[in-house]
Amino acid sequence: MNYPKAIGPYSAFVDAGEFVFCSGQIPLDPASGEIVGNSAAEQAEQALKNVEGVLAAAGLSTKNVVKTTVFLADIADFAAVNEVYAKHFNKPFPARSALQVGALPKGAKVEIEVIAKK
Repeated sequence: MNYPKAIGPYSAFVDAGEFVFCSGQIPLDPASGEIVGNSAAEQAEQALKNVEGVLAAAGLSTKNVVKTTVFLADIADFAAVNEVYAKHFNKPFPARSALQVGALPKGAKVEIEVIAKK
């Protein structure tokens, strides 16, 4: 499996017919379950690799993504995460929301969820 197992009572993705809803991915190593990276950029890279793994399991890729939500522990990391994010998505980019939250699971700095269209 190219994404970490769920750390709670939820599915990594749900196939809802025309759309696939993917749960938020934090920067966990799929094998160890430990956070990868210290910086928000490093963590965004791993979170996006996990997103790609979930999408692949659903038979999709980032080309199918129509909406993303990026959760940041610190909005000051917005620019650094954008640089990484832009390497994983192509124009036309998906619609996106990005926001700072109080805390993320396991002390992560970044969590990313996506909605993809088949």
